[in-house]
Amino acid sequence: MVAEQSTFTPRKPPVSFEEGLPRHWLGGAAVPTHVANAVNLLFPAGERFFIRSVARYADRIHDPALRAQMKAFFGQEGHHAKAHERFFELLREQGYEIDRFLRAYERVAYDGIERLCSPELRLSVTAALEHYTALMAEGALSAGTLDTAHPTAKALLLWHAAEEIEHKTVAFDVLKTVNPSYSLRIRGFALATLTLAMFWIAALVVLLPQELGRGERAPRRDFKRRHSVLKNVFLRGLREYVRRDFHPSQNDNFHLAKAYLAEIGAA
Repeated sequence: MVAEQSTFTPRKPPVSFEEGLPRHWLGGAAVPTHVANAVNLLFPAGERFFIRSVARYADRIHDPALRAQMKAFFGQEGHHAKAHERFFELLREQGYEIDRFLRAYERVAYDGIERLCSPELRLSVTAALEHYTALMAEGALSAGTLDTAHPTAKALLLWHAAEEIEHKTVAFDVLKTVNPSYSLRIRGFALATLTLAMFWIAALVVLLPQELGRGERAPRRDFKRRHSVLKNVFLRGLREYVRRDFHPSQNDNFHLAKAYLAEIGAA
């Protein structure tokens, strides 16, 4: 099944990294900034895992529309990985030690998930993680979660969010073509949920202690923000993805991506 959003294209990030980034770029507060920083640390290696998992089955896909979507998907995810590595440079300039975490994260991801799981399970994990990223993207574009973000981070994340929505069906459609097994889909979803939560928390545990001695406190709204991640990403993702008839296109949020890309002249 190829969703209505049949055409999209890779774009370079509309971001001026030269403007820099304040240490607490989201609302001037440490906790929400690091909740966002933590998931950002997962993106480059994750995006490349997605590309490899989908590309593994390129010769099994004969639908011209889906093949075109796959090509654009590879381009978009490649741009995302490179852009977030530029974001890492800004974090390093702020004095954050992130490289030990990144090395450990990639080692666990590659030696654990990639080497031990079958290609079909890796594809299933990718489809599930793409559902989670599409939910995060919807929140970024519709719920005002980035309203208080610094322009550099805001431009990066909204561009990324729009493209995540554009290509949110690709990995799922490849999985349905390769192996439509519900059991495989749910096993991939369970592994995706476990690893996303584990790595996100681990990154947060690395970042937050680096604020010690700076007098930072977590106001109540910060805890509310983290609760919204649990509710609007993880719990909603579970509720939707376990339906046997689920397809990513059932979440009608393509218009959010179109509106934002039109706003920045990148439609």
